[in-house]
Parts: sequence; C-alpha cells; structure tokens
Amino acid sequence: MSIKHYHFHDFLLMLSNHPRWALCYCLRICHEWDYKWAHGIFFFFILFFPCHVQTATFKVGIIGPWTCDPILAKALPELAAKLAVSHINKNSSLNQGLWFDYIMFDEDCRTSRALAEFVNMENYASGFVGPVNPGYCTAAGLFGKNWNKAIVSWACLNLDNEAGSATTFARPLPLSSSILFTVLKFFQWAHVAIVTSMQDLWLETGQELATSLRGFGLPVNVVVAMETNPRGAHEALKHIQRAYKVRVIVMCMHSVLIGGEDQKILLEKADDLRMTDGSFVFIPYDTLHYSLPYHEVPYRLLANNSRLRRAYDAVLTITIDSGKWSFYQAFKKAQKDYKILVQGDIEPTEVSPLFGTIYNSIYFLAKAVERTWAEGEWVMGTNIAQHARSIRVEGFSHSISVNEDGELLLDYILLDTDGKGALLRPTYSIHVAEGKLRYIDEIHFPHSFSPGADSDCWFHTDTICTGGVDPTFMLLVFILIAGLILSGAFLALYLRRRIQQAKLLKGPNKIILTLEDLAFINTQTSKKKVLENSLTCLSRRSTGELKSNKSPRHSTSRKSTTATLQTSSVAIFEGDWVWLKKFPGEKHSEIKPATKTVFCKLRDLRHENVNLYLGFFHDCGVSAIVSEHCSRGSLEDLIRNLDIKLDWMFKSSLLLDLIKGLKYLHHREVAHGRLKSRNCVVDGRFVLKVTDYGYSELLDAQKVARAEPRPGDLFWMAPELLRDPVLEHRGTFKGDIYSFSIIMQEVILRGAPFCMLELPAEEIIKKVRKPPPLCRPSVSVDQAPIECIQLMKQCWSEQPDRRLTIDQIFDQFKSINKGRKTNIIDSMLRMLEQYSSNLEDLIRERTEELEVEKQKTDKLLTQMLPPSVAEALKMGIPVEPEYFDQVTIYFSDIVGFTTISAMSEPIEVVDLLNDLYTLFDAIISSHDVYKVETIGDAYMVASGLPKRNGNRHAAEIANMSLDILSSVGSFKMRHMPEVPVRIRIGLHSGPCVAGVVGHMMPRYCLFGDTVNTASRMESTGLPYRIHVNMSTVKILQALQEGFKMEVRGKTELKGKGIEDTYWLTGRVGFDKPIPTPPDLLPGTSNHGISLAEIPESRRKKLEKEQSRVQKHKLN
Repeated sequence: MSIKHYHFHDFLLMLSNHPRWALCYCLRICHEWDYKWAHGIFFFFILFFPCHVQTATFKVGIIGPWTCDPILAKALPELAAKLAVSHINKNSSLNQGLWFDYIMFDEDCRTSRALAEFVNMENYASGFVGPVNPGYCTAAGLFGKNWNKAIVSWACLNLDNEAGSATTFARPLPLSSSILFTVLKFFQWAHVAIVTSMQDLWLETGQELATSLRGFGLPVNVVVAMETNPRGAHEALKHIQRAYKVRVIVMCMHSVLIGGEDQKILLEKADDLRMTDGSFVFIPYDTLHYSLPYHEVPYRLLANNSRLRRAYDAVLTITIDSGKWSFYQAFKKAQKDYKILVQGDIEPTEVSPLFGTIYNSIYFLAKAVERTWAEGEWVMGTNIAQHARSIRVEGFSHSISVNEDGELLLDYILLDTDGKGALLRPTYSIHVAEGKLRYIDEIHFPHSFSPGADSDCWFHTDTICTGGVDPTFMLLVFILIAGLILSGAFLALYLRRRIQQAKLLKGPNKIILTLEDLAFINTQTSKKKVLENSLTCLSRRSTGELKSNKSPRHSTSRKSTTATLQTSSVAIFEGDWVWLKKFPGEKHSEIKPATKTVFCKLRDLRHENVNLYLGFFHDCGVSAIVSEHCSRGSLEDLIRNLDIKLDWMFKSSLLLDLIKGLKYLHHREVAHGRLKSRNCVVDGRFVLKVTDYGYSELLDAQKVARAEPRPGDLFWMAPELLRDPVLEHRGTFKGDIYSFSIIMQEVILRGAPFCMLELPAEEIIKKVRKPPPLCRPSVSVDQAPIECIQLMKQCWSEQPDRRLTIDQIFDQFKSINKGRKTNIIDSMLRMLEQYSSNLEDLIRERTEELEVEKQKTDKLLTQMLPPSVAEALKMGIPVEPEYFDQVTIYFSDIVGFTTISAMSEPIEVVDLLNDLYTLFDAIISSHDVYKVETIGDAYMVASGLPKRNGNRHAAEIANMSLDILSSVGSFKMRHMPEVPVRIRIGLHSGPCVAGVVGHMMPRYCLFGDTVNTASRMESTGLPYRIHVNMSTVKILQALQEGFKMEVRGKTELKGKGIEDTYWLTGRVGFDKPIPTPPDLLPGTSNHGISLAEIPESRRKKLEKEQSRVQKHKLN
C-alpha cells in the first residue's frame, strides 16, 4: 500500500472517528486504484450523491461492573443507554452529521482486572462513559489521552488536575468531594472519618475521597473498611470512636434506601453503640451521584424498621435536586412514552436513580461531540473535552448546564428525616455556582443535639490551623527557651542529685533501698516456717518464757526465695521480713526531694502500735514504702478468718491497740487519711499496728497520679471527705475518728462495713455522701457492751465537730472494761481450750474434703480407663485380657496434617488438635462408644467394648461418625481459618482382644485383625468420606435403621487383598449438614491438601522448609 493510500485511510477514519469504518470495502478498492482517482471519486460522490454517502457512527462505550454488583445492576445501564441513544438520534439538533450507537462493557469488580479489561477497549468505542471505579481513573485518563478518546465519568476524583494538559476527560457532574466540602464548610465540621465496604469499588472510592478532602485541607485521619457483618461494623465504629474529635462519618457504600445491606448493618450497629444520638453525623456518599426522589416518596425500609428509622435520624443525605420531575416520575413517563425501549413491567421504585445519571452522561457526551462536529473540528477526545462547555442538557429528570469556564451549574439538596416517619424532607439547597447553602427547613438532630463546630481555619486553604500562630516560630521559641533552661540548670541539678543520692544510699541512716538490700521471697513456700515460729512464740508466752517484746526473726534462707520484685511484696531486709507498699503507676524515674523530706519525718515515728517504716525502696522504676512485715496479716483478714474465735476480750484488746496507735499519730500532728481495717496489721504476738500513715502525703510529694478508688474502698471515708476531693486527699483528724468507728463495727460484728444493709457499694456511698436519710451501720446491743456501741455512734456523727477526739475515745474505752485488764494472753489460753473442743468438727470437715478430692481422682481415672478396669487396678487385681466376638472400630485422621504441621508453629498444632479433639469428645459422650486413644492426628473409638451391646455397636459408631463429619464441616483452625480441615473416616466390625498394658501409666489397648483392617479402611478413604467395610454394612442393614450406603467398588487393603467397600452417606432422619467431598483431580493424592488452599504467607514458609530439607539431603 502506498503512502498516499495511508493518508486517505486516515482521512476517512478521522472523518468518522469510528473504530470500524463502514466503507472499508471502498478502502480495499482504493488499495488497487491510484490515490488521485480514489480521492476524486470520493469527493464526486459526496458532492453529487449526498444521499448515498453513509453517515459516520459515534459509538459510546458504557463501562461499569454491571453484573458483579447487584445494586449497580438495578440502574439498568443498558436500558438507560438504549433510551439515551434513541433520544439523541431522534433529536434533529444533535443528529446533523453523526449517528450515535452504544456498546456495554461489563467490567470486573476487582480494580486490577477492570483496568486490564479497559486496556482492550480502544478499538470498540469512539468515547467512553465511565469508569465507575475511581481506583483506575488515573490510568484510564492516561489511556484516553493516548488514544485521544473522550472519557466522561462522574466517579473520578483525581482527573481534574490534568485540565490544562490536553485532557480528554469531561465531568458530567460537579466534583462530589467539592459538594461535600461545601456542606462541611457551612456547618464547620472539619474532622471526617470514612467507612467503606469491602468491595474494591468502595475501597478505592474511600481512599480517593480521603485524598481529595485532604486536598481541601480537612484532617481526614480515619479511613476504615467494614466487613459485611455486625462484628465488622462494630470494629469499624469502635475505631472511629477512638479517633480524635470525629464529627462526620462518610459512608462509601450503596445507600440503604436503594438496597445497600452494608449501610443498613452499619447504621443499626451505630444505633446500638449510641453513635446516632447527635454526636456524629452520617453522610452517604453514593447519593451525590444521582437524584434521589424525596418529594412525598415514603421509603418502606424506614417505615418497617424502627431501629433503622431511629438510626437514620442521624443521617444527612446530599443528592441532586430533581426540580419539578422526580426520577420515579420521569421513569414512569418514559415507560408510557417509549414502550418499546422501556420495559413496562418494571416498577420505578425497583430501579436505581443512577439510571438517570447514566442517561445524562451519554446525552452530555453526545452534546459535546455534536458541538465539535458543528465547529468543523476533528471528532477526537481533546476537542470533545474542550467543547464540553457552554452547553445545556435537559437530562432525564433534571437539567445540566455548563458555563464558558467549564463549571457545571447543578443544584443539590440536603435531605433529613424527623426520626419518626419514612419521608425525606429538604432542609438546605446547595448552589454549586455560588458554593453556598440556602435555608429551607430546620434540620432535626437526634435529641436536639448536634456535633460541635471546628475552627474555621480548617476551611481556608491558605491558613495553617494552629490558632493563628506560626508553628515554625513557636518551635523556634520553644527550642530557644528549653535550651536556655536546660543549659543553665543541667549542671546544678546534676551535681545536687549526685550529692543527695550519695547521702540517701550510704551510711547508717540511709533511707533509699535497692535490690541489693532486699531479697524477695515467696510467702507460700515459707508458710510452714512462719507457722512454726508463731506457735513457738505462743508457747513461750503461755509458759512465761517470753522475756522480750521483740518479734522473732524469720530464719528463711535466701536459697528458698524464688520470687521477684514484680511477683512479690514480701522481702528479707537485714534478716527480718519486710513488706513493700508499692506506689501506683508503671515507672518512677527518680525520687523527688520533697519525698525524702516527708519520708524522713514519717520514719522517725516509733510506737508499739505504729508499724515502723524501715526505708524507701527505689529501683527498676518501682517506688515503695518498706515497713515491718506482720505475719498475721491485716485486721480485715483476722476478723474474716472464722477459724479464729474472737471473744470480747480479744476484740477489745485489738481496738485498744488501734486507739493507742491513732492517738500517737494525732499527737504528732499526722492525720492518717486512709484508715481502714486493711491497713491495720497484726504481728505474730497479736499486737495491732497502724500502717500506711502519711501515704497520701508521699504520693503528693512524689507527684504520683492517684488511681480512682473503687466504691468498696470508700466505706471508711467520712461524709465531708467524700464531698470534698481536696480534703479526701489530705485527710483530717475528724475523718480518722469516723474511720475508727467503721472499724469498730467490723470488729464487733466480724463482718464487712455496712454488711447488714445488703445494698450495692455505690448506693451506700451515695447515701453517705448525700443525706438525709442518715446512712450508718446497724449494730444490736447484744453484740457488744452498750457503752461501746454508744461510743461508736458518737464517732460516726454527721457533724465533724460532734465527734469525739482521740483522747476522749481512749479515756472512755478504758472505762468500758471497768478497770479489767485486756490481757490478750488470757484470751488466747481460753481460745486454745475452745480449739481442742472444736478439733473433732475440724477433723470431720477435713475428712469430707478428702472424700471430695477422692471423687475427683476417681472421675479422672475413669476418664483414662474403663470403670471396671479402673476399679480392678485400684484394688490391685490383675486385669486379664478379654475377647470380644463382635465390635466396631472407628479410625480417623486429618487430611494433609503433615503439610499443616509444616506451615504451623508447634503451639498452633497443639491448639488445632486440642480444639478438634475437644469437639470430638463432646460428640462421643452422647453415643454408646469408648474412646481408645489419640495418636498424633489419629482418633480411635470403639463400640461393643468393654461393655457389650449386642449388634448396636455398628449403629452407635455409624451415628457418631455422621455427627463428627457434620461438625468438621464447620470447624475452623484458629491460625489458618481459610484452610479447610478435612478428615478421613474408616469403620470395620469384627472380633478383637482388649487388655491393660504396662504398670507405669497403664493403657487399655485393643489387638486383632479388626484394628488393622479399620486402620486400612481409614488410610484408603477419601476426605469428608466415611469408608465402611462389608462386615459393618451387613450389620447396619440387619438393624434396618435407614443408613444410606454408596458402593465404592473394589478397594485394595494392605494385607487383605481386594475387597468390596462402601461409603456411608447418611441416615433417614439425619438432617445435619454433611460437608461435600472435594473433587480429586487425576494424579492428585487423597492424603494432602492443595497448594491453592494454602495462604500465601504460609505457603512461602512451607516452600522455605521444603527447600531447607532438600539442601540438607543434598549435603
């Protein structure tokens, strides 16, 4: 072909811009003729026979996932294209030189596949409406520019950047993110979160929308994909709740009003989480692309679902204002006027309003093409894009106008519901040209509560939203000030700290203790030693041999300590046990100077009834008060221990010790502030000591954040302290008196504070904090001397000034015993006599506990061996082997277990087998079978032994096998839920011998050819199949219980030859689902799993392991 002929061919193609020129036959003739003759004849026909010249065709390609997305399929895209092309070709103003046609391109829902399909569309269309998926809009724009073909898409968010670079892209609708930004700007909602469906279309839409909104300057920090189930919606919404100041949630998914199931699940779950109470605004994204009918159009989904209707009250819907014709009305009119084109049996409400957008986009493209043709320019993509302005399209249900600057003039409407009805009502009109909203009606926010407004600086692209201060300047000022402070004070602080540390860590008066000074111990391992020391102490005191008041030293050696700082609060310091009261918080980097001052004052407090502070521990980020350890525990532990009998003499001795200790602290101007029975400790001599004094002052000095107290910890706190947080932290003397009165109630009744009220702790604290009525414990007069009860009531008076002082309490309490000595030793001697009388009851209780433990042991033994065998072994009787003439044996194993093990960690394999066999064990408990053993992935069960059941053994095993097979169908591995767990099952009936083997860890084992044959039936079986031998089939058929069999055919069994075998497929009346056996491809094995079923990450691990084994073999 000559060069001239190429020019002529290009001329014809450019003239039509059609992929297949109708006059190709003429071109073939031109291949044989001279170029000049062909050129002359061509123009001769045009000038003198115009009616015989065929009109050029412009074919529009409609691109979208019309099949794989059922909601998009409801837009009837082919019907919309057919209707639009019919109108265009009948419009005399448009049909002046071109004939329009269309072709449908049904793309894949996956972005990568959709792009691959788009690459091959070049030669099939003159221009494109689409793509619908914004994920490959950039690539589609580049291809369109390279092909020089027009691309018209309402979904693309990123092609406007190419407006000045010979683009072939035109937009039939305003930029959706711009409309959304206009609404957000009006209400000053800057912080936006985006929730998308899991489909690629919406995942890409969410990412592109986030990028576009960030381009407007909005802080879009959360873009989360939601799985299509309530759990996925819950996780997505929880993620948004944790985000910072989110006010608007944009839902990139199909609208629930046109059938979007994802949005329905999301809104219902948001209602469950109380996110639809006005704290968030939900905006559907897809309604920006079409005109959603709203005028007197009730939505049945809202009317029939109260939960969704309540949630939709928090939704603001932005959609195209349809004007006088709604989409449903326009579709109804099209059905009436164009019966051939529009199917009459379709209800308008069943059609997605996106139908109108597709129609308008085709009409918009046709208008631009005709404008290009009318200007005498080549009908190519760049020219079409340049002429897509200064045009007006009436559209399907609304008109579209484009001004000279290419700006689309289209009005939108903001719709809302009232939370009660099923109608949408307009609240604001959105004028795109002005970028403003005009008021129509009030928005109904749930509970009249709307999200707060953000700073308006977010909506000005030339301003950084930092409160009006340049962040760079602030950073420089901060660095300068910090540098000056650090450089001026670093050396002085360093030297001062070194000197203080030296004084605190060394010398005879050192206060700071470290891990080198303490040896932590486990109190459980030393419990026996403590008991021996305590009994020795009591014995000495009872015989008059005790000559010193000092507590006996614990002689536990450091070799017996196995505890650490993190696991124990008891340690050995200078040979004595000590207790560590640890400060709350995770890390304490240093000891504040104020802490040292406060602790030095507290350390100097020494009294018999005040627990001595020995030092301040600071190491490994842990700070703690080191005090004497009292082996009897706290007063709360003592009065709760009912094994210890407390008479009034014993109780009054403990209360007097408490009064003495509190009196000493108050005389030293130390208010405890946290006094309760838990921080009153009792040593080995039953002497009560007050501890934890000054703890609040140390926390304040160390600047440690206080943990929020539980209601149960506030029982001892005075009402005035509960009302004043400042006094609560500091403590008062009168508050200690109130705490003492509550401790008195505990000691007298030997019960918890307010135990007689039987009310929750929260309600009790509320009543104490806000009387009337006055809420106090109730103590009967027969529980203690009347004088003691009166003293207690005076101490818990509501008015602090009416409470007694500690000195008054001491004097009155001494007079209560009327001069009698509260000798605790005499009380203990009487207690020893009571212990001897109660010894018989104690032995009886221990015997009952022993019997319970024996029953537990017997139960465990019967789970490991048959009951008859277990009883014989316990009695020492030898268990003789027993012959059973008819039993049925079950074997099963996991298909591909070796491959699964190679892809899994050992602990994951253990978890898999434990989960699976726990499931099996639960199933066999409802059948008359006996679990023999499990070896690796093999599971062995027998029926008919050790308890004979006639011919029922085959039916029991068969029913159990069907139940197990049904349960395995829904079983998932924790670490690889996508990999199916398949099992093979083999059954065989026959005689066998059973007996106990071994003395250490004896096992009940089965022997005989029946066991081997059952194992062969399992190994020659197939996944999800129950392989049954002829012997079992005969028994099942004789039972006539409706078991269903399929003939497998001849099967070679190792050691048995070729036999007829069968598949057990079900039973009459068995309605549980049974998994479908997989199809085995020729040459594949039934002992493994396909590599296609293995996740990619696990597959790489398997291949790596196989490569390592192969290299090892070669070496």
